[in-house]
Amino acid sequence: MAAVTDAGEARGYRPSATMPFAAEFRRQASRRRTQLALGFMVLLPLIILIAFQFDSGGDDDNGRNEFASLVELATSGGLNFTLFSIFVSASFLLVVVVALFCGDTVASEASWGSLRYLLAIPVPRARLLTVKLVVALAYSGLALLLLAGTALLAGTLRYGWSPLRSTVAAELEPTEGLLRLLAVLGYLAVVLLVVAGLAFLLSVITDAALGAVGGAVLLWILSSILDQITALGALRDFLPTHFSTAWLGLLSTPVQTDDVVRGCISAISYATLFWGLAFWRFTRKDITS
Repeated sequence: MAAVTDAGEARGYRPSATMPFAAEFRRQASRRRTQLALGFMVLLPLIILIAFQFDSGGDDDNGRNEFASLVELATSGGLNFTLFSIFVSASFLLVVVVALFCGDTVASEASWGSLRYLLAIPVPRARLLTVKLVVALAYSGLALLLLAGTALLAGTLRYGWSPLRSTVAAELEPTEGLLRLLAVLGYLAVVLLVVAGLAFLLSVITDAALGAVGGAVLLWILSSILDQITALGALRDFLPTHFSTAWLGLLSTPVQTDDVVRGCISAISYATLFWGLAFWRFTRKDITS
């Protein structure tokens, strides 16, 4: 019996069976950076909760006066505490975490010298990228859920189950407030696809995981800075960070969805472009590490 088919493949070889998603998911779960990142998502709301207990209320400096109203809202119920935790994490911490999961995934294999061995199994290049991207996105989504879930649980146990309040909306009943928070999380997940796409592209281009992660974060910060320059006018609408805070419209009364829709279109467009470039580059790249 011939060991290979007419197409030159070994008998029984199925490209779709190589590098299973579950195996890669477990492999990434065993890595220290995954454990630390997810652990910090659980720890952060607890740190904030403890910090609130040391707030004496006697500090009247300008910095505190600007932040006092938000802190007061945060301690008025579990939903409000969750909203506060998301608010302080969305602009930087979540960006770093998503960049870490998506920027480290391919570059780390190259830096360890194991990437060429994966391809020699053989794992098709497109499948390798697809599995690694899906796993990275899964862990990014898990990090977001862990942050919100821990904040909701800890905040509810400490401050109770109360209506959702914010500076841009009327008081919302707990059930509606929870739905609004889920919508906020969904929108943030879509916006962070830009970071995921950029970090993944850089991970394919470079063999340095730190460079891919740091590059994605720095470019996101650069876009945020440019978005503050009003002289750019309508050009700011094309920046990937321009609609990053549009989720605040989901908390308003009535709900403002115009910028949310624009933000989703922008984020999905950028992410698709970056992922397309990543696949195009990787399928044509000489793998030497």
